[in-house]
Amino acid sequence: MMQSTSSLLSLAIWCPIAFGLFVLAFGRDDNPGLVRGVSLIGSLASFFATIPLITQFDNSAHGMQFVEKFSWIEKFNVFYSLGIDGISLWLVPLTAFITVIVVIAAWQVIEKQVAQYMGAFLILSGLMIGVFCALDGMLFYVFFEATLIPMYIIVGIWGGPNRVYAAFKFFLYTLLGSLLTLVAIIYLYIKAGHSFDILSWHQLPLSMTEQVMVFCAFLMAFAVKVPMWPVHTWLPDAHVEAPTGGSVVLAAIMLKLGAYGFLRFSLPIAPDASHYMAGFMITLSLIAVIYIGLVALVQADMKKLVAYSSIAHMGFVTLGFFMFNAMSMQGAIVQMISHGFISGAMFLCIGVLYDRVHSRQIVDYGGVVNKMPKFAALFVLFSMANCGLPATSGFVGEFMVILGAVQFNFWIGMLAATALIFGAAYSLWMVKRVVFGKITNDHVAHLSDINKREFFMLGVLAIAVIAMGLYPAPFTDAMQVSVSDLLKHVAVSKLPL
Repeated sequence: MMQSTSSLLSLAIWCPIAFGLFVLAFGRDDNPGLVRGVSLIGSLASFFATIPLITQFDNSAHGMQFVEKFSWIEKFNVFYSLGIDGISLWLVPLTAFITVIVVIAAWQVIEKQVAQYMGAFLILSGLMIGVFCALDGMLFYVFFEATLIPMYIIVGIWGGPNRVYAAFKFFLYTLLGSLLTLVAIIYLYIKAGHSFDILSWHQLPLSMTEQVMVFCAFLMAFAVKVPMWPVHTWLPDAHVEAPTGGSVVLAAIMLKLGAYGFLRFSLPIAPDASHYMAGFMITLSLIAVIYIGLVALVQADMKKLVAYSSIAHMGFVTLGFFMFNAMSMQGAIVQMISHGFISGAMFLCIGVLYDRVHSRQIVDYGGVVNKMPKFAALFVLFSMANCGLPATSGFVGEFMVILGAVQFNFWIGMLAATALIFGAAYSLWMVKRVVFGKITNDHVAHLSDINKREFFMLGVLAIAVIAMGLYPAPFTDAMQVSVSDLLKHVAVSKLPL
């Protein structure tokens, strides 16, 4: 069987993987410039391949677009099946865009094993795009699990002093969570008459017990990936030990794989169980928003602070999904995209400081603005966006989720809104101590401002954050029909009377 209306998705997936494999095979440490150049070309080619997805996407169309379907493993009815809708549309170019930024960020910083570093990121980029595009359950699982391998290598080889511990913890947490998902996928495959077609799973007449079991199985994988409280402890360790590029991709894209899973699997396959478990999910999300926000306040390490803030912001995303109204769900998806820009930028800023001083401790800084005015301006902008300042992308998603929460339940809305207070508290506390005031030590006194390469990568992210904050319509318009269809599907009980 063969069906294809476009090959853009395959191009976006396999272009970075092909370049990554080429760099791994032929890249040598005695010619790092060539490796960097080829890697940049590969990441840019993948990004440009995703632009027609945005320009040719029909906002008013229902169902999947840019569909590709080829028989893969005929014996088990497994298809190479790809497609995107309004929910996944913006996550594909976001992944490709962040990969370009990561390649530029590593240009002068990574000096040893450059080919392996760049190759791992390019392959990881293609695999993550595959997760957002897969319409076959087995294909999704292959991409979903395969993303662990490059990230495990990135943390384990180029990470900090405790990199092996952090890499193992990351790998074991996410792998163990995913094993139950495999069981659920096989169960649904049998239930659907030996079909791995995800869209056909959405129509399965499952009993309440079956739905709850399937929901819990998927929850184990997606909650760890997001990560939701209390299975979040791997994330701060992974972030602290990961190289700057690893932290950027982990926060900006990999956390979104779990959130996306809820929208593609948990909600449409088990709609009644989703309503049944909504109270539990909202409670976990609010704990992440409030408790983790307080935990972020007491961090002495800048990377740990931003890592905990990522968990709190992803709590907003899961909160938005389980209130079953269009405002909160669209806000949650906008928050996913916005968090990709902001968290990536925050980790890049910390990386810029670390490259100069080789410390992430807040106490080792102070008065940075006196020596790095351009950097300080960008760092303050991203910190303000991180705490939801109006006219930045951070405000749009959080405000929509809070509005949706107030429509759902006033008290939940009020509790969710406290995140803006905690976000301002930990973000501004860090900025005050790192950026402003008098120069506190010799390390800061000898700092030099960001160079053209650093200014470019941070400047592009700053433009994205402000543009999305001032004009979010392209993002919300694209997802409106898909979110509406999903909510209609989830609202109608699938249980036989």
